[in-house]
Amino acid sequence: MRTYDFSPLYRSAVGFDRLANLLESAARTSQENGWPPYNIETTGENAYRIEIAVAGFKPDELNIEVKENLLTVTGRKTANDGADTTAPERNFLHRGLAERDFERRFQLADYVVVKTADLSNGLLSIELARELPEALKPRRIEIGGGSKLIEGKKAKAA
Repeated sequence: MRTYDFSPLYRSAVGFDRLANLLESAARTSQENGWPPYNIETTGENAYRIEIAVAGFKPDELNIEVKENLLTVTGRKTANDGADTTAPERNFLHRGLAERDFERRFQLADYVVVKTADLSNGLLSIELARELPEALKPRRIEIGGGSKLIEGKKAKAA
């Protein structure tokens, strides 16, 4: 795997440190394992959906947190803790369902907010939307057609 050194970018570009950080984090996350699998899709012009396969997880074992444009989805299996001593011992002939803890991070663009999250049929669906503030939305400026009078210079009546 190649590693990239972004330090020349920091030395020569001012104000692009966030872009370099995004590139570094993307390079780091590509080295992580691919579990759990996920989809990212666009559902409209400013709407997105992230679907994460979390078969075997209950809603209280999942945590979704957004902090400073970083969406973090964490899964902690309570069965892995060994706290439930009343449950009978399970003997597996084959164990193909991964019941391991996970943490998946997604970098969000500015003004992208999480709308809803739903767990159905082993898929965690997170709905996102880009909500631009009114000050950043394009607006039409009306052009006036009348002439303005300059103060102190009024037309004389004849």
